[in-house]
Amino acid sequence: MSATASAPTRASSALRRANAVAATAFLVGGSLFALGAALSQAHIGGPRLAAVVYLVGGVFFSTGGYASVLLAINAPHRRRDGTWAGDRWCWFAREPSNVDFLAAAVLFSGTLVFGVNLVDSLFGNLTPAQEDRLVWNPDIIGCLLFLISGFLAMVDISGSWWRLRGEGLGWWIVFTNQLGSVLFMVAAVASFVRADGDMIAVGIANWGTLTGALCFAVAGVMQFYEAPG
Repeated sequence: MSATASAPTRASSALRRANAVAATAFLVGGSLFALGAALSQAHIGGPRLAAVVYLVGGVFFSTGGYASVLLAINAPHRRRDGTWAGDRWCWFAREPSNVDFLAAAVLFSGTLVFGVNLVDSLFGNLTPAQEDRLVWNPDIIGCLLFLISGFLAMVDISGSWWRLRGEGLGWWIVFTNQLGSVLFMVAAVASFVRADGDMIAVGIANWGTLTGALCFAVAGVMQFYEAPG
C-alpha cells in the first residue's frame, strides 16, 4: 500500500464546516466593508457610523483569516517531518514549508493589523499626524500583508505568481482575492492625510475600498462551492 493511500485523512465534515465559516466570514466581512465605503462616499451617518461598520466587518475578516489557517493546517498533507496532517484536529501549528499555511497565516496577520487601524479610526479629533500614525500606517501594513498573502497563494496554486491559468474554481478565488488586495492598497495610499487635514483622494479611497471589498465578498461566495482539502 502506498504512503498516500495509507495516510490518515481528516473527516470531510470538519473541513467543510471550516470552509463554510471562512466563506461566510469573507462574504459578510467584504459586504460590510463595501457598505462602510458606500456610507462614507454618500456622506450618510458621518464618519463614526462608517467606522463602526468597518470594525464589525473587520471582525468577520479576522474570523475568515483564522478559519483559513485551520483549513491549511488540517487539510490532509505530508508535514516536513514525514507525518501526515489529518490524524487529529489542530487549532494552531507552524508549517513554514507549507505555502498554503504561510499564505493563510499572513492573511490572518493582516486582518489583525487592520483591526488596529479600525479601532483607532473610532477615536475622534485626531490631528493629521495622529491620523497617519494610528490609522494610515496600520492600514498600509495590513494591505501589504494581504498582497504578500495573495502572492503566496498564487504561487501555491499556480507554481508562479504571474501565471494566468484560469483553471478551476480555486484559482479564481485566489485571483479575485488578490485583485481585492490590490484595490485595498490603492485605497490605502489614497487615504493618506495631508497636513491640511484632507486625504489625498477621498473618492479613490472610498471606491477602492468598496470594489476591493466586493472582490472578497465574491470570492467568499465562490468558496462555498470549492471542496476543501
